[in-house]
Amino acid sequence: MARLLTEAEIKEQANTLSKWTVEDSQLQITRKFKDFIQAIEFVNKLVEPSESAGHHPDIEISYNKVKIKLTTHDAGGLTQNDFDLARVISQLS
Repeated sequence: MARLLTEAEIKEQANTLSKWTVEDSQLQITRKFKDFIQAIEFVNKLVEPSESAGHHPDIEISYNKVKIKLTTHDAGGLTQNDFDLARVISQLS
Protein backbone atom coordinates (compact mmCIF):
# COMPACT_ATOMS: atom_id res chain seq x y z
CA MET A 1 0.00 0.00 0.00
CA ALA A 2 1.20 3.50 -0.82
CA ARG A 3 2.35 5.70 2.06
CA LEU A 4 0.17 8.64 3.03
CA LEU A 5 1.91 11.98 2.60
CA THR A 6 2.31 14.32 5.55
CA GLU A 7 0.58 17.71 5.55
CA ALA A 8 3.94 19.35 4.83
CA GLU A 9 4.59 17.03 1.87
CA ILE A 10 1.09 17.67 0.52
CA LYS A 11 1.53 21.46 0.72
CA GLU A 12 4.96 21.27 -0.89
CA GLN A 13 3.74 19.15 -3.80
CA ALA A 14 0.48 21.08 -4.22
CA ASN A 15 2.50 24.26 -4.68
CA THR A 16 4.11 22.71 -7.77
CA LEU A 17 0.76 22.07 -9.49
CA SER A 18 -1.02 24.89 -11.25
CA LYS A 19 -4.82 25.06 -10.85
CA TRP A 20 -5.04 21.99 -8.59
CA THR A 21 -6.43 22.35 -5.06
CA VAL A 22 -6.44 20.11 -2.02
CA GLU A 23 -9.86 19.65 -0.41
CA ASP A 24 -11.02 16.93 1.96
CA SER A 25 -7.92 14.75 1.41
CA GLN A 26 -8.40 14.96 -2.36
CA LEU A 27 -6.44 16.65 -5.09
CA GLN A 28 -8.92 18.39 -7.40
CA ILE A 29 -9.12 20.33 -10.64
CA THR A 30 -11.98 21.46 -12.87
CA ARG A 31 -11.26 21.85 -16.56
CA LYS A 32 -13.62 23.76 -18.87
CA PHE A 33 -13.96 23.01 -22.58
CA LYS A 34 -15.76 24.49 -25.57
CA ASP A 35 -18.53 21.90 -25.47
CA PHE A 36 -19.57 18.43 -24.30
CA ILE A 37 -17.74 16.65 -27.12
CA GLN A 38 -14.40 18.23 -26.19
CA ALA A 39 -15.02 17.42 -22.53
CA ILE A 40 -15.59 13.75 -23.37
CA GLU A 41 -12.53 13.68 -25.65
CA PHE A 42 -10.48 14.93 -22.71
CA VAL A 43 -11.93 12.26 -20.39
CA ASN A 44 -11.00 9.60 -22.94
CA LYS A 45 -7.39 10.85 -22.80
CA LEU A 46 -7.35 10.00 -19.08
CA VAL A 47 -7.82 6.28 -19.71
CA GLU A 48 -4.31 5.29 -20.82
CA PRO A 49 -2.27 7.13 -18.18
CA SER A 50 -4.67 6.06 -15.44
CA GLU A 51 -4.54 2.42 -16.50
CA SER A 52 -0.75 2.53 -16.87
CA ALA A 53 -0.42 3.94 -13.35
CA GLY A 54 -3.03 1.55 -11.93
CA HIS A 55 -4.52 4.63 -10.32
CA HIS A 56 -7.93 5.94 -11.33
CA PRO A 57 -9.44 9.38 -10.77
CA ASP A 58 -12.98 10.14 -9.73
CA ILE A 59 -14.52 12.09 -12.61
CA GLU A 60 -17.60 14.31 -12.77
CA ILE A 61 -18.81 15.60 -16.14
CA SER A 62 -21.24 18.48 -16.43
CA TYR A 63 -21.70 19.50 -20.07
CA ASN A 64 -18.40 21.25 -20.85
CA LYS A 65 -16.79 20.91 -17.41
CA VAL A 66 -14.77 17.97 -16.13
CA LYS A 67 -13.95 17.76 -12.44
CA ILE A 68 -11.17 15.37 -11.52
CA LYS A 69 -10.55 14.19 -7.97
CA LEU A 70 -7.54 12.16 -6.97
CA THR A 71 -7.05 10.31 -3.71
CA THR A 72 -5.67 6.91 -2.83
CA HIS A 73 -8.77 5.22 -1.46
CA ASP A 74 -7.05 2.15 0.01
CA ALA A 75 -4.53 4.37 1.85
CA GLY A 76 -7.23 6.75 3.07
CA GLY A 77 -5.81 9.97 1.65
CA LEU A 78 -3.17 11.54 -0.57
CA THR A 79 -0.08 9.62 -1.67
CA GLN A 80 2.67 10.19 -4.19
CA ASN A 81 0.54 8.32 -6.75
CA ASP A 82 -2.02 11.14 -6.69
CA PHE A 83 0.51 13.86 -7.38
CA ASP A 84 2.26 11.80 -10.07
CA LEU A 85 -1.02 11.27 -11.92
CA ALA A 86 -2.00 14.93 -11.47
CA ARG A 87 1.24 15.95 -13.22
CA VAL A 88 0.43 13.65 -16.14
CA ILE A 89 -3.15 14.95 -16.35
CA SER A 90 -1.87 18.52 -16.31
CA GLN A 91 0.05 17.79 -19.51
CA LEU A 92 -3.08 16.66 -21.38
CA SER A 93 -4.92 19.15 -23.55
